Amino acid sequence: MKKILFICHGNICRSPMAEMIMKHLVRERGLEGQFSIASAATSTEEIGNPVYPPARAELARQGIPVEKRGARQLTRRDYADYDLLIGMDNANIRNMHRMLGGDPEGKIHRLMDFTDRPGEVSDPWYSDRFDIAYRDIREGCEKLLAYIKDED
Repeated sequence: MKKILFICHGNICRSPMAEMIMKHLVRERGLEGQFSIASAATSTEEIGNPVYPPARAELARQGIPVEKRGARQLTRRDYADYDLLIGMDNANIRNMHRMLGGDPEGKIHRLMDFTDRPGEVSDPWYSDRFDIAYRDIREGCEKLLAYIKDED
C-alpha cells in the first residue's frame, strides 16, 4: 500500500484539496485498496478547522466529494508512517525539513514537480483563485498517480 501525505501551511485549502482529488482519482480507477491518502499542516493556526468554504465549493463544482475532517499538524511520526510527503510550495518544503529533521529517505517532494510545470501551487488563501489551485493540484495529482503506477 502506498501512503501519501499532502502538506500545506494551514491544511484547510491546498492540502485537503489534494487529498480529496487524489482519493477521487484513486476511486475512479478502482485502486482504493492500494492507497492511504491524508493531509496535514506545517502550522498550528487552523488545527481542527474544516476545509475552507471556497475550497470546498471549488471541489463541489468539479464533482469531487469532500469528507468531513479537521486540520491537523504534521508530526515527526508522519515521516515513518508515509511513503511520500508532498508539499505545495517552497515554504512548506522548508518547514517540512525543519519539522521532520531532514529527509534521509527522499520522501519529501513538491506536488508540481511531478508535472511538466515544476514549481509551486500558489496559495488561494491570498489569491482567492481556487479554480487555478484546483487546476494545478488536479494536474499534480494525476501526474503523481501516474508516477506511482509507473514505479510498480
